[in-house]
Amino acid sequence: MNFPFYIARRYLFSKKSTNAINVISGISVLGVAVATMALVVTLSVFNGFSDLVASFFTAFDPQLKVVPVEGKTAPADDPILTEIKTMPEVFVATECVEDQAMAVYNGRQAMIHLKGVEDNFDSLTHIRSILQGDGTYELHAADLHYGIPGRHLIDALGMGYYYPLPLKIYAPRREGQLDMSDPSEGFVEDELYSPGVVFEVQQSKYDRNYVLTSIGFARRLFDQQGMISSLELRLKQGSDFEAVKERMQQVAGDKYRVMDRYEQQDDTFRIMKIEKLIAYIFLTFILMVACFNIIGSLSMLIIDKKDDVVTLRNLGASDRQITQIFLFEGRLISAFGAIIGIAVGLLLCWIQQTYGVISLGSSEGSFVINAYPVSVHPWDVIIIFFTVLAVGFLSVWYPVHYFSRRLLS
Repeated sequence: MNFPFYIARRYLFSKKSTNAINVISGISVLGVAVATMALVVTLSVFNGFSDLVASFFTAFDPQLKVVPVEGKTAPADDPILTEIKTMPEVFVATECVEDQAMAVYNGRQAMIHLKGVEDNFDSLTHIRSILQGDGTYELHAADLHYGIPGRHLIDALGMGYYYPLPLKIYAPRREGQLDMSDPSEGFVEDELYSPGVVFEVQQSKYDRNYVLTSIGFARRLFDQQGMISSLELRLKQGSDFEAVKERMQQVAGDKYRVMDRYEQQDDTFRIMKIEKLIAYIFLTFILMVACFNIIGSLSMLIIDKKDDVVTLRNLGASDRQITQIFLFEGRLISAFGAIIGIAVGLLLCWIQQTYGVISLGSSEGSFVINAYPVSVHPWDVIIIFFTVLAVGFLSVWYPVHYFSRRLLS
């Protein structure tokens, strides 16, 4: 057995001549454990919110989305897009045309994102699962085009699940000059009718801004005949997602970008990752403060064991071995604090996952979920454990060497 480690372990658990040293050592372990527990719980809550947001997007966003790198649109008959659509792993492929427009209903108006899709959009996504109302999912019937708005948009425009009046949509003309004597001539006007349903993704980005309609209507309104804004794809079950995505990107080259669901919502998830990183940094600083207790504990232990040091030197222990004893002591305190903190943190996460002890609010139904979501990622636990060990080691290295030099001189 490693001699310095053996002595350090004995020192940690043995009764000291001054009882305060035992108390300070216990406080040191407790301080590290509390900081570690806070790291585990906080990062797991951030993971829970991230996973929750990701689950909301899956009902509206496709598995894969191919968009042009330059410009808003690309030819629908581009051989690159045709090759991607005809890959054997592709189960559903939908052409989309999307752009901003203005919606007007009964005197109220709002800027919207009009998304025109093909009839198989309900096979591409789980759009039917988030529909509300007494109608059915329809995008067009003969020459009549339907518009399915977001749940919050109908409130802004004073509409209901079924709106009896047509929803007027305006978009700027792509060609020609604006006649200031008659500005209305600078816009293309068209009408959408109600299929009796609205969608609710439970994300304001969609529910407040989007209107879903047929791709024919969108192409006519935006004057984008034969063009698409994106090609949205769903793969066959059992396909190797990452391998297929990589192969598609190779086919797309520098002309198109292939994005998964997380990349489609890159702005949202980037913010959440930054928030999680900032929380990790702040809690690590708190951990560093907690480690100052270890310095005090080791300082008193070094003074208390002054006679033992003399004995060990007489028995042949080198100065390096004696210094390592107290370094191991600090590492053991950090390690025990880390193990206890991680264990307690995981227990608290399990209790929250199972029973939802801490709620988001007192009003039932005010939030999407009733309790704080928690998701423990193993990689986070590993990072936390080694962070605690690294901070604990660095915090005691200089004090131990300083006091050891004074004791051994």
